[in-house]
Amino acid sequence: MNDPIGERIGDKKHERSLLARVATGDRDAFGSLFRIYHPRLFKFVFRLTRSFTIADELVNDIMLVVWQKASSFRGDSKVSTWIFGIAYRQTMRRVSKKRIVLAPFTDAENIAAKDGASLEQQDWIQSGLHALSEAQQLTVVLVFYLGLSYEETAQVTDCPINTVKTRMFHARKKLKKLLEESATPDANSDED
Repeated sequence: MNDPIGERIGDKKHERSLLARVATGDRDAFGSLFRIYHPRLFKFVFRLTRSFTIADELVNDIMLVVWQKASSFRGDSKVSTWIFGIAYRQTMRRVSKKRIVLAPFTDAENIAAKDGASLEQQDWIQSGLHALSEAQQLTVVLVFYLGLSYEETAQVTDCPINTVKTRMFHARKKLKKLLEESATPDANSDED
């Protein structure tokens, strides 16, 4: 069964069907699920660790957990939320064991590619994201870059939805202030 992956990404019914088949030991279904999730998981884990090697290892570990625990999926959430919850917990375990310092979340390159932003704009966006707390950065990554809802983000990070909303509120407010301030010419600079 070879499904065209491009047509199935985000197809909730198809993903649930694949996961149900994985729970029965279907290796083809697992291969399809792996191809659907590998790029997104790698991007997410790399943003947390800033290590290609660790991200590559962790994605394989995450997908092994998906293989082993597929039968425990209760259907209370989307498959993507369940898988990203596993990814978040696995990454945090690895980070705390190895004493890896979480790198600041940035995605200026992707923003630039989407918006045609200049290098100066990339730096501007990066500096704003670096100013956020780790929790705010994680929330921004999950909501804006991975497209998860607030509820899904709360499930992934195992915190109340109101905490996610509060983090987004403060992140937006802080980013707006920082980016507006950095866009304003310095009053002390000479313009001769």
